Amino acid sequence: MALLPDLRRYSRSLTRTDADGEDLLHDSVERILLARATWSGTNLRAWVLTIMTNLYRNGTRRERRFPSVEIENAETLQAADAFGDPQQRIRLARALDALSPEFRAVLMLVVIEGYSYTEVAEIMKTPVGTVMSRLSRARAELSRLLAADNIIPLRRSE
Repeated sequence: MALLPDLRRYSRSLTRTDADGEDLLHDSVERILLARATWSGTNLRAWVLTIMTNLYRNGTRRERRFPSVEIENAETLQAADAFGDPQQRIRLARALDALSPEFRAVLMLVVIEGYSYTEVAEIMKTPVGTVMSRLSRARAELSRLLAADNIIPLRRSE
């Protein structure tokens, strides 16, 4: 409780807005309470500020990868049609279904959900190297499956 004023001030200095600072503060306090069993008992202030800093960095990284727009401004945005051809969507779904569950899970968590390799490793309870390897193999296999599915046999004219 004694660190809350320091945390509030630091969160606002990181985010540069009161509202975002409060959000970061609340997320940090939640994370700190959940992880309190992992504190080694050395410098509590440094440990808490490290957690807040990491949450802020992860949030800004995620925001750069997946930018958001205020709801008031969303009316004027057009949804990007990633698949102009409906068959392309079907081919992608089939290729994803053909991947092994481990490969598909890593691919979805990193590419679609935007988690970092470290976060995926924690989620899946595997080493970071295994996550990277599975992601690489999943991408290669997906690329191979999509390339193979794009072959259209033509009849020879005689």
